[in-house]
Amino acid sequence: MDYIQAIIIAIVEGLTEYLPVSSTAHMIFTSSFFGIQEDEFVKLFQVSIQFGAILAVVVLYWKKFFDFTKINFYVKLACAVLPALILGKLFDDKIDAILGNPIPIAIVLIVGGFVLLFIDNVFKNPVIANEENITIKKAVTIGFWQCLAMMPGTSRSAASIIGGMQQGLTRDTAAEFSFFLAVPTMLAVTVYSLFLKTFEVSQLKGYELLLQSKDNMKFFLLGNVIAFIVAILAIKLFIGIIKKYGFKPWGYYRIVAGTALLIYFTINK
Repeated sequence: MDYIQAIIIAIVEGLTEYLPVSSTAHMIFTSSFFGIQEDEFVKLFQVSIQFGAILAVVVLYWKKFFDFTKINFYVKLACAVLPALILGKLFDDKIDAILGNPIPIAIVLIVGGFVLLFIDNVFKNPVIANEENITIKKAVTIGFWQCLAMMPGTSRSAASIIGGMQQGLTRDTAAEFSFFLAVPTMLAVTVYSLFLKTFEVSQLKGYELLLQSKDNMKFFLLGNVIAFIVAILAIKLFIGIIKKYGFKPWGYYRIVAGTALLIYFTINK
């Protein structure tokens, strides 16, 4: 991986992490196009730059995250993230096997697009317009919905937002809770990949891959800074579009992008 490739992948991460289009799929497609997807450091890079995207949410919603008088907010997030932590650990190896093959990911991208075209018509009568009214039971249920995103191409954001709407949340409230839930979820994934996971080929921990060269550390720092800046812009854009147009624009995008990528990777298999 060179600097241009690292910058492009980080921009892709920042743009897509909080949109219902699957950041993992887009980063895999991008690195596959560059021919570097099988590199272990690239796989680590794609996960570790999520940390920058995490900080974007914390900065934008800092009053929410640092209001320590509302302990119930933290309890709900802790309960909601548990399903992803448990199931993610159980299915980590199977997820890694899928990450190397962009074709099934493109198919999931297309299927998810059709779901988004009709999702606004399914949940028409929301009753919860702010986070304070989300119960712990509803938070956990949304956490299980989020687990659907373990299949790359599904989109963590889409799964958790749909889960929120299924639990009676308005579109924008479901989107915001999805942002909040992303922080502990992606933080856990990043920490696991850096400090606990042993990569199969090199038999190194993530932080050992980072420390292999100065370039690796530079890529890591640069990627997180870029993902942070771009994610802030993407979150503001997404909230505006979803309030005005709902999910259809993202559904059409997923279908078009998934179809184009499916054709490309099938031809170049």
